[in-house]
Amino acid sequence: MRIRFKGSHIGLYLLLAMSWLVYDNGLSGPFLFDDYANLPALGADGPVVDLATLARYVTSGIADPTGRPVAMASFLVDAHDWPAAPYPFKRTNLILHLTNGVLLFCLLSRLGKGLSPESDLNGRHADAAALLATGFWILHPLFVSTTLYVVQREAMLPATFTLLGLLGWLGGRERLARGHISAGMIWAIASLVTATGMSVLSKANGILLPALVLVIEFGLLRRANRIRLPQAAHAHTLVLAGCGAISATVACGLFWLGIRGFTEGIGDQRPWTLGQRLLTEPRVLWDYLRLLWLPRPYTAGVFNDQFEASVSLLQPWTTLPAIAGLAGLVVLAIGIRRHAPVLATAVVFFLVGQSVESTTIPLELYFEHRNYLPSLLMFWPIARWLTQTKAHIGGIAVTGKMRALLGGLLLIGLASMTYANASLWGNGRDQARLWAALNPQSPRAQVNAAQSDLDRGDPAKAVARLAPLLDAHPDEVQLALNLLAARCAMHTATPADVQNASQAMTSARDPGALLVSWFGREIVSIRDNPCPGLDLEALSSLIKAGAQNPKFPAGRRQDLKHVEGMIALEQRDPAAALAAFDDALAIEPREGIAMQQAAILGSSGYPAEGIRHLETFDTLTPAAHEGIGMPMLHEWVLKRQGYWPRERARLESTLRHDLQDSHHP
Repeated sequence: MRIRFKGSHIGLYLLLAMSWLVYDNGLSGPFLFDDYANLPALGADGPVVDLATLARYVTSGIADPTGRPVAMASFLVDAHDWPAAPYPFKRTNLILHLTNGVLLFCLLSRLGKGLSPESDLNGRHADAAALLATGFWILHPLFVSTTLYVVQREAMLPATFTLLGLLGWLGGRERLARGHISAGMIWAIASLVTATGMSVLSKANGILLPALVLVIEFGLLRRANRIRLPQAAHAHTLVLAGCGAISATVACGLFWLGIRGFTEGIGDQRPWTLGQRLLTEPRVLWDYLRLLWLPRPYTAGVFNDQFEASVSLLQPWTTLPAIAGLAGLVVLAIGIRRHAPVLATAVVFFLVGQSVESTTIPLELYFEHRNYLPSLLMFWPIARWLTQTKAHIGGIAVTGKMRALLGGLLLIGLASMTYANASLWGNGRDQARLWAALNPQSPRAQVNAAQSDLDRGDPAKAVARLAPLLDAHPDEVQLALNLLAARCAMHTATPADVQNASQAMTSARDPGALLVSWFGREIVSIRDNPCPGLDLEALSSLIKAGAQNPKFPAGRRQDLKHVEGMIALEQRDPAAALAAFDDALAIEPREGIAMQQAAILGSSGYPAEGIRHLETFDTLTPAAHEGIGMPMLHEWVLKRQGYWPRERARLESTLRHDLQDSHHP
């Protein structure tokens, strides 16, 4: 497979066209899950139309201490308001994925040429290997769940900026090697600082760029392409020292989080301890590697809550072998670094790339998108073998035609699997059913499929999905509440179903935004389509059960009080509604919450209670944001713009006008 340089570019264009075609069917799919938790910020304060609304929007993120403002700003490419159509978002994600493929080709080509800079033949080999490795990566079915899941643009952008940073660093390194010390230093430092900053502002694992520079430098280039000029070598050492300092700081931060997690615990949000997470992650990493090297068209997708945490070295029994195997993989990479530097570098690059999300930060155990950046070099070693001039297996020569055929078949196989997976992402109903079949023990997958069943008017199937799983997981509030809703749709809800839901509310871990959304839907459902076994009194009993749950954080207790107020409004009891809203506000006093609830009271026909609610807020001390981060900056932006006083004046004017109208009909 000898491809000339010009031919490699033609091959790259063909690869991009092929990738678009295999993904095209998936672009018609709907928004999913976390999309609804993140994208509505586009219209939270009205359309983003000027600098003021832009500043409020990009500082409104709550993920990571940074709030991921670059990722949030990228969504403005597709919409300036909410609700919006999903197609433009998915199209932009695909364009970004293809862009990353182009950048990866450029990186691998330059790295390959850097290994043998004097050989024109090896230069052509470098291009061919880069093209094939890029094809394996860009067409891999594991990354469909990253590319077509809109919110995972937050995982794609760090890869973009990491690739740009690595290319910029290589450009600076090449200038240093030619003796252009000032230009080389400026190029390398500016590239790394800018790319690292933009990557971190997209997602926290972008902080690993300096560490990945060290992996490539010491794994590949230090021996094959050493900088010879003393002054240039000294300047290059300073750049690497800066990368080392940042990497050491990140490592110390992860270690400190580990110590804190062991000594103070990680709270009740997760069903495992930090120690159990650290025991589990080697198994997770091996499963990632299995999916990367033994791909399949359909995977667990976005549902991984059924992945069993390790509670000891022997439970499950795969824990100890996974840890030993991971240690062996590290030892192997060190041992082969001289004879097989590309393979060793790919292994270490993958492990370092996983270090933020797979160690001491108590994130969920498993997500496919965590492989997007770490696997950038994963398929480069095999691509180099398939495209080199001579190759052997066990001393037997393998001809170039055989290797070209194998490479082509692998690309076609990956493209076929990705086409099948992407087509599934374009059909929400089939996707829900298949994910439920692939994840029979996942409460999230079964709830998602049950909601699809309900949307299709088949509540009996939803009940059949949820009831057996609730028996096995009685504390899973999402199962209990959605089973109750499904039985209501069948008009078969009983006091026992309400009791099961109450039990789950009393003992469940923090379910996040589920409670507000579910209770909100049921309040409307009871009004429009009454359920014999579930009325407003039953909803109130569920709220009281949740109030007894010691695992619910302050935010969730505030949500419950808010829902209590909404139920009271539905019962036309403004005094009880005001009392519940006042109690909710007192848990975490914030101007936004106060005005939202006052507006609800006013729009429900009780402007006097809305005014009194705002007066109650004036007697409270506003809640302070913990630590330094984007929420603090967001509050500063709002204060600088005079946003809350202006909005409050507008709301109070409306409430007083409505109150006056109610006195003079």
